[in-house]
Amino acid sequence: MTTLSHTAGETEPPLLEQTIPDNLDATVSRFGDREALVDVAQGIRWTYAEFAAEVDRLARALLATGMTTGERVGIWAPNCAQWTVVQYATAKIGAILVNINPSYRTHELEFVLKQAGISAVFLAESFKTSDYVAMLDEVRGSCPQLRDSFVFGQESWDQLLARAEEVSEEQVAQVQSALKPGDAINIQYTSGTTGFPKGATLSHRNILNNGFFVGELCRYTEADRVCIPVPFYHCFGMVMGNLACTTHGAAMIIPAPGFDPAATLKATADEKCTSLYGVPTMFIAEWSLPDFDNYDLSSVRTGIMAGSPCPATMMTKLIDTGITEMTIAYGMTETSPVSTQNRPDDTFEQKVGTVGRVGPHLEIKVVDPVSGETLPRGQAGEFCTKGYSVMLGYWQQPDKTDEVLVDGWMHTGDIAVMDEDGYVQITGRIKDMVIRGGENVYPREIEEFLYTHPDILDAQVIGVPDEKYGEELCAWIRMREGAEPLDAEAVRAFATGKLAHYKIPRYVTIVDEFPMTVTGKVRKVEMREKSIADLGLST
Repeated sequence: MTTLSHTAGETEPPLLEQTIPDNLDATVSRFGDREALVDVAQGIRWTYAEFAAEVDRLARALLATGMTTGERVGIWAPNCAQWTVVQYATAKIGAILVNINPSYRTHELEFVLKQAGISAVFLAESFKTSDYVAMLDEVRGSCPQLRDSFVFGQESWDQLLARAEEVSEEQVAQVQSALKPGDAINIQYTSGTTGFPKGATLSHRNILNNGFFVGELCRYTEADRVCIPVPFYHCFGMVMGNLACTTHGAAMIIPAPGFDPAATLKATADEKCTSLYGVPTMFIAEWSLPDFDNYDLSSVRTGIMAGSPCPATMMTKLIDTGITEMTIAYGMTETSPVSTQNRPDDTFEQKVGTVGRVGPHLEIKVVDPVSGETLPRGQAGEFCTKGYSVMLGYWQQPDKTDEVLVDGWMHTGDIAVMDEDGYVQITGRIKDMVIRGGENVYPREIEEFLYTHPDILDAQVIGVPDEKYGEELCAWIRMREGAEPLDAEAVRAFATGKLAHYKIPRYVTIVDEFPMTVTGKVRKVEMREKSIADLGLST
């Protein structure tokens, strides 16, 4: 009898039917004296009781400004302690936090401010080459609904906090008690590759439970200390990082405002972190540091790698370092984000060959992208997920919501294969699949193969137009330090006899780095455009 690619997760422990502030209050009552947050760059170190006091003060200040439940509040800043305070203070009064990508320029900023109807925005003064204050001033005139702006570390921030004295703790408690788990609390804009981004709208129930269960699968307790170098503006940072910690009484460790491999390892060692987060490119950068052996990572037992699958070579390095319980997670913003995750005691093959199995209280299936029929296990199709984690919808875009949400199922656009044990392999995006001469080619398979070359540090494979075959393969390769650059002929020689001929890249480009989103995902659209231009191909 054929087993279909459909499975459901565990039902214990039960879902948290709480709001985020109620859950935080419960954690503070249990673990008030334990360390909650360390911001290395700012020298901030708060216990849970101190963190809760900061959150309560900002919540009172926001009520003093006239802010109400359901209002949209933007945050535009790199990782910092204040970001986390804003996250929990807005949740405490039911204001909807809108995460603004730190790499946005004025055009994108203006779109988000208008589309979400943001009435107040928190921002850093600047980050890297972005002068946030000047950029906000540039678009303020075209955003009449924008009432307030508060700049961390500047007078506007201090003046806001001073207003906390105008509102009592009882007034905050009254507002908090009226909130419901199903209320919208967060809008995250997906980095759409075409057109403007869409605002995935998430509830307390969505992100509180996802953070909790991600932490459960990492076996977190109040003794854990989680190094979070991934950005807070994305679910990886604020849900899998912050909410996984605060639901367990664990400590949030912020190594730096933006990703810095040396700062990450130093914070991990100095703070004796038990868990380390990152996308594969972050781990590769950290383990490639010339002085890597100088960092004592003996405290690290677990962590999460997500964003793209873990190369086998990288997992081997983690295990050799003593990090034997690293988990791989898969998801998307629209599902809060995690749908599948490895368990710490999964086999090596399951960790490098799959993105784990379904999370608790969720359902997943693999369907034919055309007919929608659930496929037999072992067959590739579109990955879909259902359950508490699925977003409320795209903010004020019901038509876009209806395109991806069907009968409660989120259609991800990702190609997946489910094995007999329910473990899922993500082989690419439906739109990334390369069709060469009628053969479906999944770039992920070729990338994994290229990782086995001793001189290749990292590889990404894309499809480019070809008159004869429709599409041909182009490999972008980062070489190990000191290695001689490879050309297409050398790659072909390495692959011949090991890969089917139609899977061998015709073109090879050697680069120092890949174009990336701020969350560390490789921008294959940009790679394709550049390859077409550089190779003189016609689309």
